[in-house]
Amino acid sequence: MFLTFLLATAAAVIALLIAAARQPSTFEVSRQAVIAASPTMLFDQVNSFYKWDPWSPWAKLDPVAKNSFGEKSSKGAVFAWSGNRKVGEGRMTIIESRPSEFIEIKLEFTKPFQATNTATFNFKPEGGKTLVTWTMAGQNNFAGKAIGLFVNCDKMVGEKFEQGLANLRAVTERAVSS
Repeated sequence: MFLTFLLATAAAVIALLIAAARQPSTFEVSRQAVIAASPTMLFDQVNSFYKWDPWSPWAKLDPVAKNSFGEKSSKGAVFAWSGNRKVGEGRMTIIESRPSEFIEIKLEFTKPFQATNTATFNFKPEGGKTLVTWTMAGQNNFAGKAIGLFVNCDKMVGEKFEQGLANLRAVTERAVSS
């Protein structure tokens, strides 16, 4: 009986390892929102880490996180944080910034796990509004692949992106109507 249990457990572990190894080696999470504000206004809100607090969904998860800022905005701007287990610790650096069009951010996590990803924001005019696309992409190491068997990263991060875009809409549309 014990031998049967051991063999079944070993088979289950091997099956999980094979399933994890077969997961994609890259991931991408992307969400969009149409916001009644100009690409310039939205770009300015995202291009300065100093302006993220009112709309970032992670800022609300740990309002007392320790934050530090480098350059004020645009290419080379740096934002580092250290917070509770919900936000972890890491650093963001704007590596490309094209006014009113595109922002690319190097996103480095150090806690609760180490990873380096890329986040992008695209701003596309649509009539008197702007289509904002927020994307995060990166590599899936074996641990990420294994976690992906049990945690839907697209759903988890995507919900935060949706919340952040809704907050960004509220902040900028309130400013437009003022």
